[in-house]
Amino acid sequence: MVQVCLNGARGPADGGVVPVSPEALADAAAEAVAAGATDIHVHPKSPCGQDTLSPRVLAATLDAIRARVSVPIGVTTGAWTEPDPVARVLRIRTWTLLPDHASVNWHEPGAEEVATALLDRGVGVEAGIWSGTDGSARFAASPHRCQVLRVLAEVTDPDPSAAEASARVLLSDLDIGHGRPVLLHGEDGGAWPVLRLAGRLGLATRIGLEDTLFLPNGERALSNAQLIAEALVQYGWAQRSS
Repeated sequence: MVQVCLNGARGPADGGVVPVSPEALADAAAEAVAAGATDIHVHPKSPCGQDTLSPRVLAATLDAIRARVSVPIGVTTGAWTEPDPVARVLRIRTWTLLPDHASVNWHEPGAEEVATALLDRGVGVEAGIWSGTDGSARFAASPHRCQVLRVLAEVTDPDPSAAEASARVLLSDLDIGHGRPVLLHGEDGGAWPVLRLAGRLGLATRIGLEDTLFLPNGERALSNAQLIAEALVQYGWAQRSS
């Protein structure tokens, strides 16, 4: 599986190629799926460009993307979208249109309650385990450990020379996902080295403007679709899926 992460916390300040509105996200999703993405991760944005769990914004974003593609769509539930864990759970319980899955960062306060709210509503949970946090230990003790859709192993080290080593430590700490499927990815300078490692290990991965604004050669990426196409061609997923 190759997931496209369309925008993340980025916005207009990161360049006009980063999609923000539901319509721009739908266009970017359609292009990325046409390029080979098989799953979508998106951060719905308020009119001011902030990540939000608003039922209205979520519904508009999902409607727009689902009108263009048929692959699964996931969203963030990161603590920055709603710092109060109780309020975050209440937001999820008021969603009128549901994503296929949502990421839950296990090192954040309220992760267990957020995961419970999602599972109660039939939404798959991606267990976000960040390197350099206690997320792995928390997840190992979680009652939801066997219920999550997959483990989203997130290498936060942006140093391209150190990211692969950080990824291997994280995977070891996770015991390769505690029996759940693993999606391994990196960020910024570490995005491409970790993607290459995921390919060698046969793990799912993701790429997109959330994780990096640049191609492996250092050129600025023009779109999410270009990042997906580069990953598929350069690292062999196109051949594996054919």
